[in-house]
Amino acid sequence: MCLALAGLAQSLSSSGSRLLVVSEQPAEKEKYSKFWDDLERLGPSLTPNFLLQFINDGGNILLTLSAESPVPSAISSLLLELDVHLPPDRTSLVTDHFNYDTISASGKHDVLLLPQPSALRKNVKNFFNANGVIAFPRAVAQQLGASSSLLMPIMRAPDTAYIFNPTEEAETVEDPFVVGTQASLVSTMQARNSARFTILGSVEALENTWFDAKVKAVGAKETATSNREFAKYLSAWTFMETGVLKVGEVEHHLSSLPENGAGNDSVAQIGFLNPKIYRIKNDVTFNIELCEYSFDHTGPFTPSSEDAVQLEFTMLSPFYRLDLQAISETLNSTIFSATFRLPDQHGIFAFRVNYKRPFLTNIDVKREVTVRHFAHDEWPRSWMISAGWVWIAGIWITVAGWLGFVALWLWSEPAYEQSRGKKIR
Repeated sequence: MCLALAGLAQSLSSSGSRLLVVSEQPAEKEKYSKFWDDLERLGPSLTPNFLLQFINDGGNILLTLSAESPVPSAISSLLLELDVHLPPDRTSLVTDHFNYDTISASGKHDVLLLPQPSALRKNVKNFFNANGVIAFPRAVAQQLGASSSLLMPIMRAPDTAYIFNPTEEAETVEDPFVVGTQASLVSTMQARNSARFTILGSVEALENTWFDAKVKAVGAKETATSNREFAKYLSAWTFMETGVLKVGEVEHHLSSLPENGAGNDSVAQIGFLNPKIYRIKNDVTFNIELCEYSFDHTGPFTPSSEDAVQLEFTMLSPFYRLDLQAISETLNSTIFSATFRLPDQHGIFAFRVNYKRPFLTNIDVKREVTVRHFAHDEWPRSWMISAGWVWIAGIWITVAGWLGFVALWLWSEPAYEQSRGKKIR
């Protein structure tokens, strides 16, 4: 069993360059010299509570297992805390009579030959796409619990694989721990704080021998393994050299949308950036800058065509959930934007971008603002409201009728007799 924490020695991680490797058998360090060339310190045994606290503090761990030696009970307890289950006898390995190396495992069939890992889903980026065949000698299977959404398999066993205990003399296996694709050979857990924990079921796959080995599958030609390339991608992801999203500038402001304008190209900024208060029914634009760290550089982030970065305008629950559109791209980042009209509801709201995808660090950005109602001098004048025209017309008709009545009353003076000075009835 070998345990690596923090970052790979020869690469610069986004979380730092410190690394601690814990090995049960320091004498075998030379077997893995190509994987960690200039590591100089081997640490002591670590307790499960310490390792869990290390993950809670944002640390990254690469754990490798081997069927050559029983898995320590402390490691089994740690994995149970993460809802990862190992075979109960602790010495079982994965065997496959159809996908094995005919050169090194012609009798035991315990060196599995597997193709490169495929993407978890169509909208998930594949960070472990090693070209060629990957050899997994004497692998320990893991069964992932279904209750945790943080666990993700990178590589599963073939459909024809099963768990076998080499110490038993039985010729058949009854009631195996897991079979087929139920067995995960490489598993990961990314915590809510984006700390990464990777389990590699075969530490022998990192030996120098398998980095340069020639293998031959059943009915196939001899070929070279891609263990070295796969180990590079696996350790790079574990120690945050790939799949790391970073947030740059976050801006929001009042906007003016012309009546015939469409999209963010016709948006004009009004006022200053990031005001603390808006008014209901204001047109508002929100911009966020995202970049992706890959090995030794930072570049623009481009989500999958079947995925989208979304903006939530929320109080207790989202009033709006809008797709952010990429409006510009620089050498190191992509700027996403959305323009919308605030709801007819005043209160304390928040612009929130909550982007969580497998194998990518989590993004949760929140900016609180106050949305006020109309001031007394901001309401539209009555003559601008078409529904009020009837009442306005009624008022002026009443005024005109009253003036007409007064004028008619004054003009209609009674007539008098000239001689008697009496009124004519």
